[in-house]
Amino acid sequence: MQNHFDLFHLPQRFTIDASALDSAYHSVQNQVHPDKFANASDAEKRVAMQWATRANEAYKTLKSPFKRAAYLCELNGVDLQTESNTAMPVEFLMQQMEWREALSEARAQKNRAELETLDDDIRSARKIELLEIAQLLDANDFTQAAGLVRQLMFLEKFADEVSIALDTLPD
Repeated sequence: MQNHFDLFHLPQRFTIDASALDSAYHSVQNQVHPDKFANASDAEKRVAMQWATRANEAYKTLKSPFKRAAYLCELNGVDLQTESNTAMPVEFLMQQMEWREALSEARAQKNRAELETLDDDIRSARKIELLEIAQLLDANDFTQAAGLVRQLMFLEKFADEVSIALDTLPD
């Protein structure tokens, strides 16, 4: 079975051309669109639907930097061990604790400015993490990248928490 990169005829790298991905996705979707199979047999319709579903899944995976990084690691035989390996560098854990404390205080005080600052800090940290991950993955260092992808997973979840906290504040 071909992987997501092969499906869209893209190089198997972290750094991808977003417009090429979009174009390839639309091309695949056009080939398997239900309208093209209106007069086809049930089996052909089912296969087309499976391809459309697969294309959607592949597109979502490659479009998201976090999912793309995790997929590349797994594709190259590196299990992220997200459930079993929670070892993180001390500095990263300390930063997480500081952010969690800041989030708790900002929520309690309903302090939009603090939440927005926290959101900016996380975006910056995420951007730096993604640059490091990109370098490692594009250099085929999947094992080293896996540790950073696990850290990115924490950043993604925390960013969602901050976003929810911002959304629940009154205007």
